[in-house]
Amino acid sequence: MYSRKVPWAGVILACTHWACAETRPLTIEQAVRAAAERYPAAKSASERVASAAAAIRLARTAFLPQADAIAQLNRATHNNVYGMILPQSILPSIPGPAFHTNSGSNVWGSAAGFTVSWEPFDFGLRQSQVDAAEAARKREEAALDRTRLDVAATAADAFLTVLAAEQTLKGVAAALARARVVEETVATLVKADLRPGIDLTRARAERINAETQLEHARQAVQVAGAALAQFAGPDAAVSPGKLLGPAPGLDQERASAQHPAAVEQDASIEESKARLKVLDRTFYPRFNYQTSVFGRGSGAFPDGRSGGPASGLGPNFYNWGTGLTVTFPFLSQPGLRARKEMETHRTLAEQRRYEQVLTDLDAQKARAAAMLEGARRVARNTPLQLENARAVEMQAMARYKAGIGTVIEIADAQRLIAQAEIDDALARLAIWRAMLAVAVSQGDLDSYLAAASKE
Repeated sequence: MYSRKVPWAGVILACTHWACAETRPLTIEQAVRAAAERYPAAKSASERVASAAAAIRLARTAFLPQADAIAQLNRATHNNVYGMILPQSILPSIPGPAFHTNSGSNVWGSAAGFTVSWEPFDFGLRQSQVDAAEAARKREEAALDRTRLDVAATAADAFLTVLAAEQTLKGVAAALARARVVEETVATLVKADLRPGIDLTRARAERINAETQLEHARQAVQVAGAALAQFAGPDAAVSPGKLLGPAPGLDQERASAQHPAAVEQDASIEESKARLKVLDRTFYPRFNYQTSVFGRGSGAFPDGRSGGPASGLGPNFYNWGTGLTVTFPFLSQPGLRARKEMETHRTLAEQRRYEQVLTDLDAQKARAAAMLEGARRVARNTPLQLENARAVEMQAMARYKAGIGTVIEIADAQRLIAQAEIDDALARLAIWRAMLAVAVSQGDLDSYLAAASKE
């Protein structure tokens, strides 16, 4: 829902770009949506969720059989000796009987094979790893919701800041217009020798001061617009919707445990518990059923002779085998015990942090409620302040024209009315800002944005 009318202060903001490009009037809801779509922090959190989902698929592949194939062709000498070599990854092995010669002759060798390995049961280890990956995904999803809330709250606050700067700019512009009227009135009276020349000097000084304040207000609009552009994109003008009118009551009460920050912390606890469950399932035997089909070829014979030039280029002896392999890490228990102790303390730390998050959220809700109540009280008072300021300004002008008042009275009255106009406009925005704080403390901006964006 777009507004056809763009605030003129917003045009000043948009025209700070060299081409005064066509603006895009956005409601606060549209600005928040744009921030969620383009802000890097939200995109980064979304990618982390996708990565966690891929980690679940990776963990589930552990249930599948593993199949490996190999093919090899080599040319090497065939000298062999008896004796043991401890397991290592440097020296290649040569099967066959030992020779008592040390010849430099060499032959072809070849090998090809295919092995399937499958773990039929694992005492729940693989499922616990899948559960840990699932817990990590839920934590990342909760982190995404919390990040989106943070981005939305910051973007909404930037939107309100732009509106406040524009309202201040309008108030200062109105004050400048009044100062010019006063200067013209005083100039006429001074010219007619009804008032001393010092009055015109004072009126001119007030007008120049109002022009200086206008430049400061324009600068504030530009700075606030730059902050909003960080979220909603450049050349975005604000459409206030209902933000300049009376604020409705949004009595939306949610438990602190439902806040995205609390949900994220609770997910961190569950993730830590899932990792602890993986460690509980680690100290068990590992069973692997294996089947292999392979062939070997060699140009060397057991008596030391070599075959023809092409002998050994392809496998010419074939074998197959199947069996069950059991491995048990019986010396890993001390390390596992230490790791479980570390994870247990991490879980307890996450639980304490969760309690702290709930405490902080309750305090945030109390502060936001106090801000809202105070803002409503101020908003009830500012219309009276504005009404009386206008009456004072009218009386001061009438007294001056009648020759019984001074230009200082007019200047004071105009400052009073300018401040009252700004305070009255900002008081309504202050209610909306306090309502935003309440919505953020409850962890849900939907109702607030819907109410603020209606035309």
